[in-house]
Amino acid sequence: MQQKTKLFLQALKYSIPHLGKFMQKQNHCNFADHYYNRIKLKKCHLTECLQNKPKISELARNIPSRSFSYKTLLPVKPENEKSLSENMDAFEKVRTKLETQPQEEYEIINAEIKHGGFVYYQEGCCLVRSKDEEADNENYEVLYNLEELKLEQPFIDCIRVAPDEKYVAAKIRTEDSEASTCIVVKLSDQPVMEASFPNVSSFEWVKDEEDEDVLFYTFQRNLRCHDVYRATFGDNKRNERFYTEKDPSYFVFLYLTKDSRFLTINIMNKTTSEVWLIDGLSPWDPPVLIQKRIHGVLYYVEHRDDELYILTNVGEPTEFKLMRTAADTPAIMNWDLFFTMKRNTKVVDLDMFKDHCVLFLKHSNLLYVNVIGLADDSVRSLKLPPWACGFIMDTNSDPKNCPFQLCSPIRPPKYYTYKFAEGKLFEETGHEDPITKTSRVLRIEAKSKDGKLVPMTIFHKTDSEDLQKKPLLVHVYGAYGMDLKMNFRPERRVMVDDGWILAYCHVRGGGELGLQWHADGRLTKKLNGLADLEACIKTLHGQGFSQPSLTTLTAFSAGGVLVGALCNSNPELLKAVTLEAPFLDVLNTMVDTTLPLTLEEIEEWGNPSSDEKHKNYIKRYCPYQNIKPQHYPSIHITAYENDERVPLKGIVNYTEKLKEAVEEHTKEAGEGYQAPNIILDIQPGGNHVIEDSHKKITAQLKFLYDELGLDSTSAFEALKKYLKF
Repeated sequence: MQQKTKLFLQALKYSIPHLGKFMQKQNHCNFADHYYNRIKLKKCHLTECLQNKPKISELARNIPSRSFSYKTLLPVKPENEKSLSENMDAFEKVRTKLETQPQEEYEIINAEIKHGGFVYYQEGCCLVRSKDEEADNENYEVLYNLEELKLEQPFIDCIRVAPDEKYVAAKIRTEDSEASTCIVVKLSDQPVMEASFPNVSSFEWVKDEEDEDVLFYTFQRNLRCHDVYRATFGDNKRNERFYTEKDPSYFVFLYLTKDSRFLTINIMNKTTSEVWLIDGLSPWDPPVLIQKRIHGVLYYVEHRDDELYILTNVGEPTEFKLMRTAADTPAIMNWDLFFTMKRNTKVVDLDMFKDHCVLFLKHSNLLYVNVIGLADDSVRSLKLPPWACGFIMDTNSDPKNCPFQLCSPIRPPKYYTYKFAEGKLFEETGHEDPITKTSRVLRIEAKSKDGKLVPMTIFHKTDSEDLQKKPLLVHVYGAYGMDLKMNFRPERRVMVDDGWILAYCHVRGGGELGLQWHADGRLTKKLNGLADLEACIKTLHGQGFSQPSLTTLTAFSAGGVLVGALCNSNPELLKAVTLEAPFLDVLNTMVDTTLPLTLEEIEEWGNPSSDEKHKNYIKRYCPYQNIKPQHYPSIHITAYENDERVPLKGIVNYTEKLKEAVEEHTKEAGEGYQAPNIILDIQPGGNHVIEDSHKKITAQLKFLYDELGLDSTSAFEALKKYLKF
């Protein structure tokens, strides 16, 4: 479920990373959106809810058709509890619910949007709306029954309401496919579906000079999004294509500025972007180019009071900085520097208010919020709690407050609100998760082969003794400039409670320390990420965190490149590995231009078809190319039958070749050698990764426990609290 939050960088999420074979159900830069994920507290078990609600997912390879989400587990109020007081504010209601309700019962609501006193969301198999104050009860109006689309377990991925509420548009998906359908419903006494468009990626409403609602949308084919359309409905129906991107390495995404003044057409690849403005008051006029694309220059645009605020990497250093210019003079020569970031800073998100700009940052592996006063250019930097590893952006319909949530892999999100009038950050009070007292979070660094310091985030039980004898699960990604996913996962919490150590290695190729951190781990620097991962694991062992016989490693999608490479080069560091939809055959994929994303991937992996240097470099680390008869850790691979991003064929070929190498080494090793288990679990469906599949979670968890010879009984009993088997 794509989180249509308030903030500025969804274009960043959907541009640079969309080219990746990564699915970061993380988390996270979120380009300014006006709806958000919602947890509806309800007296039902999760197993019952999942019949009607989709499992939460994030971006697969970061194409906008994937969802971006968080598993916010809020509990359900027991039936014998008295109802909450009518005059309690929303913040206090959330606090009370967290204090009084058992955690194991909850329901996940996907896309939601507030508009004109109504809340639009999915209820069961229907698109519904209710009055804002009645959003948590059963008083809602059914606008459309999703079952009419004849899809298998459809869910709403994204919602947009026309400015005057004559129409609502919703993008519908299924868990087994990335294909989507956008429906347009006319709002009246008898709501009716006005139109349906296949394969829509992004879409936004504007109103023209004659008060007619105009829907702009992008069309996605074979994971590529190059065409922009606009449509009107009612008596003056029309549907026309008005922009086509000719360069196959670019992707097109629409974004409506927070004040709805401009619709931006964002044309992007991994290193370069170009933005066109459509006047929200005159949408039929030709779009205005802000700045023609310049190779290596990225920029994203927000608007306030006739000024454009531009987040860009132009100039030195080549990290993101905030600039601004008058809306009527948008070209790059008019951009004035407004705010610069500290070294080793990742811009996670940005939100624009009437008198303030809020930046959500990650600096040296810690989270910060910078509040910039636009009237006096004052800056207030707030260091956030050290347990926090990620932001979840909330709605901001109240211009006086900036709400958001913080989360970690082992702790459900916690609410925070910055109130501009008081100039203070307010923390949700009352209920305190016991994990804060029973676990520790550590941030340490490993020195890589070239001397570069690589940050790590570590979790373990506070009362753990002799950590060297504890099992360790290492996480890595290291591609596309994306942060390692660190949203809350109930199985990870269960593992920490059961004595495991969790380590998250923020290696080069990812984005944790900014754009240069990514640049230092892509193309002909990809081996830096492998060296970083090796250094991290050796540092963990050297500092007393577990040992090779108890060390496991996990990754998904493009993270499989580094994991597969490490299994070839240093298998003695590991006992077991789990991979999900892993990218394992870089060379054969990058020479096959018939695959939908090969051309878009060149900026990350190189072009082995035309560049012999790239080809030879890829051969040095490509997991498939470097399999050899030797000892390997046990490996469990989850793959998806119709995955378009990481085709099943490559994973099957890798598995077969690996099994042959293991068999050959087993014969050479002779009697007494314990061969590793190589398991390929092929799941049905066409999605890239299904994060919340109970079957997948339990299979991977059981594999890890079995390979380390550990008893998993207590872990699965604890997991039932969350998954409701």
